[in-house]
Amino acid sequence: MPDRNPSLPPARVGIIGLGTVGTGVARVLQQHPERLARRAGRPIELRRAVVRDLNKSRGIELAPGVLTDQVDSVVNDPEIDVAVHLVGGVHPAREIMLALLEAGKDVVTANKALLCECGDELFARARALGRTIAFEAAVAGGIPIIATVGQCLAANQITSISAILNGTSNYILTQMARENWSYAQALRRAQDLGFAEEDPTLDVDGTDAAQKLIILTRLAFGVNARIENLHRQGIDRLDLSDLAYAAELGYTVKLLAVSRLVDGQLEMYVQPTLVRKQTPLAEIHGAFNAIGLMGDVVGQTWYSGPGAGQMPTASAVVADIIDTVAGRTQLNYPRLELWRDPPPYTLQPREKIVGRFYLRFQVQDQPHVLADIADILGRNNISIASVIQHEAPESNHAGSATVTTVPLVIMTHRTTEGNLQAAEVDLAKIPAISPPHVRMPVAG
Repeated sequence: MPDRNPSLPPARVGIIGLGTVGTGVARVLQQHPERLARRAGRPIELRRAVVRDLNKSRGIELAPGVLTDQVDSVVNDPEIDVAVHLVGGVHPAREIMLALLEAGKDVVTANKALLCECGDELFARARALGRTIAFEAAVAGGIPIIATVGQCLAANQITSISAILNGTSNYILTQMARENWSYAQALRRAQDLGFAEEDPTLDVDGTDAAQKLIILTRLAFGVNARIENLHRQGIDRLDLSDLAYAAELGYTVKLLAVSRLVDGQLEMYVQPTLVRKQTPLAEIHGAFNAIGLMGDVVGQTWYSGPGAGQMPTASAVVADIIDTVAGRTQLNYPRLELWRDPPPYTLQPREKIVGRFYLRFQVQDQPHVLADIADILGRNNISIASVIQHEAPESNHAGSATVTTVPLVIMTHRTTEGNLQAAEVDLAKIPAISPPHVRMPVAG
């Protein structure tokens, strides 16, 4: 830990974006100056905070002259050492970050979408200018996973990442399972509590988790995957019955983000997955995140905690500010394997992914339907491990022409995504199956 040197001038910080997280960062800087100074080796002073609306109440008192609506007041101020970049989206966030780097600022950011989309350009420019970009807060909020992958496990080749990276989806799935709520009910409650945005699309369709997985994969494997090349499926198509069937089979359902080495290729996906009960990831409930890392030296390690929220994310941002002021970021950043050229691994084609699978069909309750499905699966090298079909209610009218539809759940033995894709072409031709059907992998 650096010794505080009273002769050193304060390190001056400019925050661009004083929303929920930015306000939390400002609060920590104001409330704990002595603690931060001890750990950074010099005082840290908030010099500017850029907002869009100067008249909006933010629940925090700032010194006169700190609040501004001019981004250039940070970019062009030569006394600001560290810029905290809390602008969302890709544009104008990219242009702002490039301007900060060109102006000689080291940057701390929480913008995962920007790093996912423009990371190569931004990281290369920072290195060329001798600047740094610290981004602990971009993945998993209060869990120090960037430092863990980039520094603490530097003796290892990471071989597997298996993670819950979206607290909104995990909260929704937890409430569906615990309270027997529908997806719509759980989503509304998540929005009421502030866990989900008014438009929750990026959380529930898997985009948010995929962006975070891409950043972790860049660090762990030196590969810059593109989101369009990553198999991604969200939780918005799941029915409460899927969680009930999973529980009956001894599993819980989690939105898993997976990146792992398989036969020299990188298998990556984000999708709802059956996780065996009483395993570490199955025990992560509510809006919490968790990451399992396998290293070739250390073996399996686990990390869990709050993945979002004002103060957990502010904790990660302020830690990056301290490291940047203390010089640790400058020492570590140039050595981070943010990308390699050529990349050491290629992405495994989706059709080659091997695993066990959960399948749920809505079928007409009539003879030979199960036999037809089993025949198609068998012809595509898919072996059935178990079947669940609950008894349908009997009709009260003899000779009734009404055909009842019932859910049919099949658990497979190990097979490939390619085999399942081929089988689905033929399964779609069976008139007794009502679309759509649900398919989820089984972890492990």
